[in-house]
Amino acid sequence: MPDAPIPEPRGPLSAAVLELVTAGPPGTGPRLTPLNPSPDPWGEDHQLALHLCYELHDRGLMGVHPGWEWDPGLLALRRELEKSFLAAVRAQAQPVPPLQDLLEQLLAEPSEGHGPSHFLLAEGQRHHAREYLVHRSLYHLKEADPQLWVLPRIHGPAQAVLMAIAYDEYGAGRPGRAHCLLFARMMAAFGLDPGYGRYRDLVPAPMLAVVNLMTLFGLHRALRGAAVGQFAAIEITSSPGSARLAEALERLGGGADGTLFYREHVEADAVHEQLVRRGVIAELLATEPDLAEDIAFGIAAATTVDARFTEHLLGSWRAGRTSLRSPLADVAA
Repeated sequence: MPDAPIPEPRGPLSAAVLELVTAGPPGTGPRLTPLNPSPDPWGEDHQLALHLCYELHDRGLMGVHPGWEWDPGLLALRRELEKSFLAAVRAQAQPVPPLQDLLEQLLAEPSEGHGPSHFLLAEGQRHHAREYLVHRSLYHLKEADPQLWVLPRIHGPAQAVLMAIAYDEYGAGRPGRAHCLLFARMMAAFGLDPGYGRYRDLVPAPMLAVVNLMTLFGLHRALRGAAVGQFAAIEITSSPGSARLAEALERLGGGADGTLFYREHVEADAVHEQLVRRGVIAELLATEPDLAEDIAFGIAAATTVDARFTEHLLGSWRAGRTSLRSPLADVAA
């Protein structure tokens, strides 16, 4: 059963979703009234409303009847939220380069990086590291779950290789080594609550958009190529960034538990990078060559939402303010 508290609404869309699903089982409470389109699909209200709809397919929401997962009215609202979010992502991701060019760009580590791992390694302080882990907890506490939606949507060798990568993400047969549990241990080492969804109220729209994009791609068969591209963007770029994060967190007092998650990814994702390019993408295109543009879009889309998150995160830190919606308590920091 989900035990994370129900989040506070951030506007009329998220308020309507929360009022609907917390009133009781479908058909017993108020009906969803027509809502005006969101003026900003990147905004807090839109992203939280979409996130709440997706959580009904995932871990669920505390006290919410599971029947809401397939309620036609709520699904219709989710579809409208998805349409405008996807349109905004497509607009910002244009023009999308050819797939081969994008793969080569992902493989080329910039000589002067400026992302979160570079900041934390060069000048980050412990409170920066704690905020970063809170942001990333929305994904890493369920790592690979969003990508697993795509497994039944691709077939043949590509499916088998993707399953092999996912097997590693879930601990390769060792439950205690599942990456989500390693991340939880890391959060605890930094004085954070490792419970799933415990910091949902603090995480702003730029990080919600990162996770929402994964689920959006995974839940739609028509976007299976984009889901593969998004997954490739994570796996191909993960290893060097994980090495920097492990070093940064060790410098900031993380200890063994506080660095194990990223140290695990340095080696694992160096292997996964090869597997996703040659075993997933190449094999998928051998049977469905028309998916090349969709895979390229998935990479470009993932890069776009990650760039927005990075801009928000580093912009906040360099301005001397929290990157969360409100500051973390200093208890057990």
